[in-house]
This record gives sequence, structure tokens and C-alpha cells, in this order.
Amino acid sequence: MEKKTIGIPDSEANQQWLRNVQGSSLPATNHRGRYNLVVIGGGPAGLVTAAGAAGLGAKVALIESDKMGGDCLNSGCVPSKSLIRSAKDHHALAHRFRDLGIHQAETDFGSIVNKLQQTRATLSHHDSVDRFRELGVDVFLGHGVFTSPESIEVNQTKIRFKKAVIATGAKSTPLTIAGGESVELLTNETLFNLRERPSRLIVIGGGAIGCEMAQAFARLGTSVVQVEKSGQLLGNEDAEASAILYKSLKEDGVKILLNASVRSVAEVNGEKQVDIVCQGSEQIETADQILVCVGRSSNVHNLGLEKANVTYDERSGIQVNDFLQTSNRNIFAAGDVTNLERFTHAADFMARIVIQNALFMGRRRYSSLVIPRCTYTTPEVAHVGVTARAVAKNPDHYISLTVPFTQVDRSIIDGENQGFVRVHLKRGSDQILGATIVNPCAGELISHLTLAMTNQIGLRQIASTIFPYPTRADAIRKLGDQYNRSRLTPLIRNIFAKWLTWIR
Repeated sequence: MEKKTIGIPDSEANQQWLRNVQGSSLPATNHRGRYNLVVIGGGPAGLVTAAGAAGLGAKVALIESDKMGGDCLNSGCVPSKSLIRSAKDHHALAHRFRDLGIHQAETDFGSIVNKLQQTRATLSHHDSVDRFRELGVDVFLGHGVFTSPESIEVNQTKIRFKKAVIATGAKSTPLTIAGGESVELLTNETLFNLRERPSRLIVIGGGAIGCEMAQAFARLGTSVVQVEKSGQLLGNEDAEASAILYKSLKEDGVKILLNASVRSVAEVNGEKQVDIVCQGSEQIETADQILVCVGRSSNVHNLGLEKANVTYDERSGIQVNDFLQTSNRNIFAAGDVTNLERFTHAADFMARIVIQNALFMGRRRYSSLVIPRCTYTTPEVAHVGVTARAVAKNPDHYISLTVPFTQVDRSIIDGENQGFVRVHLKRGSDQILGATIVNPCAGELISHLTLAMTNQIGLRQIASTIFPYPTRADAIRKLGDQYNRSRLTPLIRNIFAKWLTWIR
């Protein structure tokens, strides 16, 4: 059976988007001799590197084989958050209708897709070929292959460089199971090409993308089954945070199968079937579409990395040191192609390190970065720094403080008091080493604690900072108060009581 694929819908918004990110109507770039910096990959890491270096006067070439903007603009953050916003609004409206006695809120999936496409098209200008050529970057559209440690070839043009940056990103890891070669399986790269909302969807994977999309489609009226091989959703997060998210997804109608593995997929009579073993019991789930979210794999193939003397691993990507140098000291790597954090905001700051270290002999270290993360479900789950798992392994090194949002007035007022803010401190100190927030605004709130960690601001200083009332961020100030109270040992309380007796 020939495997079907879902193509990009032909719409005015998509035409605008593709014109910007592919620049197909533009003339070829003229080669300008040896470059100070060649950037391979036009995703977030590559674009920030190219724009920043060109702005400083460097002669820069940027090579992109597919679409400018990378995964984030084209098939990641931008379209997914647009879909999540629409699902959230639909969910709120449905609840409002229910309060008014109206028991059906229709889902216009076509309008949702149109909004998603228009949003992406609007934002694509920032990453367009035109804009980067205006910034002074020589943009080469084609597949680049290293031909030596100091040269790369694209479209039969050999480009020599003093320094190079590999920023080719990552792609969805394929699901290698029986039947997968003949059944169409959606990934984030094809999901947003859907023209119709599936009535039934199976999501394989319980990570950030899997949870976000499972909840979004469930809120839009799709019957969703989510399959996760481990014992919790968001396996890297605090177990209590995961439990809250699990409850929320269940309430939204997602059927969640934990400790479950997929044995095979098949297409029978026009519907897709998934053979699943869940906690030792076999079952068959059927759906219109299957979305695979089992991780990301770095784009390291067919780049000629061996000729460039660049060491890489097919699973974890290009190996870099703390200065983001590869095994070839004149070639750097940044973003998802590396074995480091795979977030757009991380790629941005990795690019800034590369500019300093590659062009100005800087010694900025990746390990100096404090990188938060957020899963944009409802509630959102955000984290920065040391994890709860690391704290549990070394309880003598840390102390943890928690403020539930049931104790935060604004959350109670808004009727959104689920979740908590939790910090992990260096024992005997107010130094923040890690934090987790579960809240509808967790992605915004985590920045307070990231700022504190980056600038070594402790909980005592946070406690002395005035927060406006009533806000959700007041939970963070309450952590400072909680820390100060923890310092009032019985001995100190006794001394203070005697002092008050003496001064009466």
C-alpha cells in the first residue's frame, strides 16, 4: 500500500509564508570570496548568529536547504501556540455557553487553521530571505556539504570560511514499528497541514508536544487517546506537577495510557488502528489520525561532517565543548543540532555565545546560561535549574519550599488556584538553584525566578521586594516570607522573646 502524505494547503497566507521563507522568486546570491563566518541552517540559532555577526561588520554567508525560520516558525512554536490559543478560547466559550444553558459550541476548524496560517505568514517576515539580505547577509538557498575543514559547497559553489557555525536543527524522531512504513503518521511537521479536524486522534508520546496537542485537540472536540511508555506525563518534571497535568488532561476528555507501548499500526477499512500493550494487557485503539511525538533527532546527516573533522552522534547530535566549539576549533554548533537544550530561547542565547567566541576570541561558556522551559498546556508547567529528581537524590544539599496557589488571593479570585510554585535552595542559604511552577501563567512567572538565579538574587531580597496586589506573582514573594520564617529557629525565638520582655 502506498503511504499517503498531507501536503501544505494552498492559501493566500501560505503563499505569503512560503515566499518569505523560501525566497523562490529571488535571484541567486553572488559569492563574495572567503567569509568571516558561514552559518549552516536558517533556524533560530542560525538566524540570530547571522544577523548579529553581520550587524557587527562581519562578512557572513547563510545556507538554508528548506525554509528560513526553522522548526519554531514553520512547524513548532508559532503554529502550535496559535492552535493552543484557539483551543483555549473554544474551551472557555463552551463553558460559558454551558452556564447559559446552551449545550453545544460548534468548532470551525477551518477558521482556526486560517488564523494559524495567517499568524505564521505575518511573523515569517522577520525570518525572510529578503530581510536577511537587507541586513547584509549573503543567503544561499540549497543544501550545504562540507568539502574540507575550511570550505563548504552549495549549489556547486564552493565557499571558503574562517569560522563556521552548524545550526541545522532537529526533526521529529520517526516511530520504527511494524506497519509504520505504510501508514501515514503525523508529526509536528505535517500536523498543521490538516484541513479538517480529526474526530479521533491517537497521540503517541507524553512529552511537551504530545501533551500540548492532546489537550488542544480534545478541547476542540476530538476524541483523543494518549499513549506514554513511562509511568508519568512530562517525565523530566516534578511528579506532583505531572499529576496535576494528568488530572487536567483527563478532565478535558483525554484518555491517557501510561506504562504503555505501541506494537504496531495498520490501516483497515479506511481507519487507523494501533496495537497497544498497556500494563501487560493488549488493546486496539482506532482513529482517523495518529500523531507521533516521541522525541527529536538532530539533523547531522549528509553534511560532510567527516570531511570537516566534526564529531557527532546520530542520536544526540554534534558534540560541543562549553564554548560551543566542535572537534574542529574553527567550527561551532548551536541550537537543536547539538547535544544540549533544545528550545528556541536556548538557541538564541547559544548564538550570542557563538558570535563572541567565534569572532572576538571570547570565552563565554554555555554552562553560564540559566535556561527555563515551559509546556504550554492548561495549566502550564514551567521549570528552571535543578530538578526535583536531583533534589531527591541529594537531600542533604538542598531545601525545598512550596507555595500552593490556593494560598494566593489572585488565583482564588480568578478561580484558577490549581498548581504551586516550588523552589529548591542550597541548604543553609537563600540561593535559588531550581524552581517549578504549575499555573495557567507559569511560563510568564518562571521568568521572575530565572532572573533571580541569573543575577544571584536570593529569597531574602525577593521577600523585601514589593509586588502589586493582587497578582499571581505574589506567590513568589510568599516564598521569600516562608524562607524568612524558616530562619526563626526555637533558639532565636527564645532570645527574641526575652528581648521583648526586657524592653517592656
